[in-house]
Amino acid sequence: MPDEGTTVGEAADGNGGRPSETRFWGTHEHALDPKGRVILPSRFREPFRQGAFVTKLPEGCLGVWTPQEFERRTADMLEKARRGQAERNVARVWAAGAFDTTPDGQGRIAIPAQLRAFARLDGDVIVNGAINHVEIWNAGKWTEIDAEGSQFLLSGTDALDDIGF
Repeated sequence: MPDEGTTVGEAADGNGGRPSETRFWGTHEHALDPKGRVILPSRFREPFRQGAFVTKLPEGCLGVWTPQEFERRTADMLEKARRGQAERNVARVWAAGAFDTTPDGQGRIAIPAQLRAFARLDGDVIVNGAINHVEIWNAGKWTEIDAEGSQFLLSGTDALDDIGF
């Protein structure tokens, strides 16, 4: 797999020259070390210098959020939790599984055992840019997700119009 990606944190966004939101792109192959840490690609590290939050995501991967994006996500969760019991339970599980960390000098972040178990992380992992956050996948599961998404793109269905294609 290619090891390409970028972040954009200080580029003008067409909004009067103000900085744009941090964005993450690309796919990177890495491995967990014996202590359960994963290296963030060098292009992803700067936005996490002051810390990161690692959370569960619905498809069985982990999300890595900047502190600012984590706060946005938390506010969104609180709003949705007011809708009903199911939403409150999802917010509870998401918050209970959240873990704050700061990358070390080599750009490694620690992944707690409970989150490694949730995402079935052991050995090879895939670290992807996912626009407003980074995702960490079990390599085999990512292969399935990538194939499914690629097939959908190739399908040419009208549903692609709804997501901007």
